[in-house]
Amino acid sequence: MGTRNRSGPNVGQASRLPSERASASGSVPSALPTGAGETPALHCGSWKESAIGRRLAAGILGVTIAFSAVAAGPSEEPGFKSLFNGKDLNGWAGRPQHWTVEDGAITGRTTKDHPAEGNNFLIWTNGTVSDFELRLSYKIVPNNNTGFANSGIQYRSKDFGNFVVGGYQADFEAGKTYSGILYEERMDGILAQRGQKTVVKTMDGKTKVETVGSLGKSEEIQAKIKDQDWNDYRVVAQGNHLQHFINGVQTVDVIDERTGGKAAKEGILALQLHQGEPMTVQFREIRLKSSPGEKSTKSDLERLQGDWAPVEMVANGEKVSAESLANIKLKVKGNEYFLETNDGQDQGTFKIIEGSDPRSMDVTTAAGAQLAAIYEVSADTFKACYSVNGASRPTEFKSAEGSDHVLTIYKRKTQ
Repeated sequence: MGTRNRSGPNVGQASRLPSERASASGSVPSALPTGAGETPALHCGSWKESAIGRRLAAGILGVTIAFSAVAAGPSEEPGFKSLFNGKDLNGWAGRPQHWTVEDGAITGRTTKDHPAEGNNFLIWTNGTVSDFELRLSYKIVPNNNTGFANSGIQYRSKDFGNFVVGGYQADFEAGKTYSGILYEERMDGILAQRGQKTVVKTMDGKTKVETVGSLGKSEEIQAKIKDQDWNDYRVVAQGNHLQHFINGVQTVDVIDERTGGKAAKEGILALQLHQGEPMTVQFREIRLKSSPGEKSTKSDLERLQGDWAPVEMVANGEKVSAESLANIKLKVKGNEYFLETNDGQDQGTFKIIEGSDPRSMDVTTAAGAQLAAIYEVSADTFKACYSVNGASRPTEFKSAEGSDHVLTIYKRKTQ
C-alpha cells in the first residue's frame, strides 16, 4: 500500500518513487562475426569498438524472447496453476537486494543498509491477469520497534518501470487496519475499507466511493488474521466485480463503475515491498486460475510484438553506456526481428524451445550465426541472456567477465 489518505480515495496519489537507475558508463560490447554463417567470436578490448558488434549484441538480445507455454506445476486444485516453484525466482523479476527465496517462500526484506527507497515490487513475468482467482499464503513481520510492516498483492496493474507498479492492490500489514482492503496504488487510493461493500464511480471527472453494504465489523474480521504467522489470501476478479478474502473470510466487495479507462480490465500481477522501517514479507503456494472462456494471459509471442528500447546491457561483465543504448531501435514482427542503429540495419529470426525451464530459445542472425538464450517477458519489459563464441546456454540472468554471455533488459516503446 502507498502513502494513504485515511478518509478515502486520493485521486492521483503516488508513493515516493525511487531514483531512476543510474546510467552505466562504458563502451558497447560487440560480437564480431568471423564470416558468413559462422559463430561470432567475442573479443575483449577491440570488440568494444565494433559497430557490427553493437548491432549484433543489441539485435540478438532483443529477440531472445519467444513463445513458450507457461510452466505450471502440479496442483491439487482443478484449474489452478502454480506461479512459484518454491526454489528460485524464475518467472519473477525484482530488485535483487530486496527479493530472495528463503525456506521455500518468496521473501522480500528491507534493512537499514538496504531500504526500499520508495515502494517496489516483484513482478510476475509469465503473463497478465484479467478475470481470475488467485490464492496464496503470506506472512509479514516488522523488524523494528514501531510495529510497522506493509505489503500487498497487485493485480490488473501497470508497470511504471524500475520495479514500480500501480493499480489494484489486495492490501495487508502487520497492523490492525488495512489488511484485506482494496487500495489503488499510485492512483485513487482506498476503494474499500475492510468490511465494506462499495461501488466506485466517476462523478464530475472525479472518483467517488459509495458504501452500499457491510460484510461485518472490521475488528471482527481482523480477529481472524494471524499475527506474524501464515495467512491465506484469496483474490477474485470477474469483470468489474472485485473480492478479497483472508483465511476464508470476505474482507471487501467492490463494483468498479469508473469511466475513462480507470476501471482496469487487465494488467500485471506483482508483490509489494513497502518503504519505511525494516520489515520482512513472505509468500508461498501462489496459484492462479483463469476464468473459463476468458483469455487472462497473453502468450509471450503476443507480448513480444512491437517496438522496444534497451535500458540496460552487460556483456562479459561490462556495462554498456546509456548513450550507446539510446541509438538502438528494435521491432519484432512474428518470429522475426528488425534492428536499427546509427551504424545500419540488421535482422534475423528466432526458434522457440517449448517447455524449457528457464524458458529458452535459439536465434539465427542474417549471417547464419546461431546463439542460445534464456529469457523472461512481461507486458512492458523483457530480459534475455544469450551466449556467443560457442559458449553454453546461460542458466541464469548474469553476465560475468569471461563468460561469453550477454544480458539485456528492454522496455516497450510507447507512442
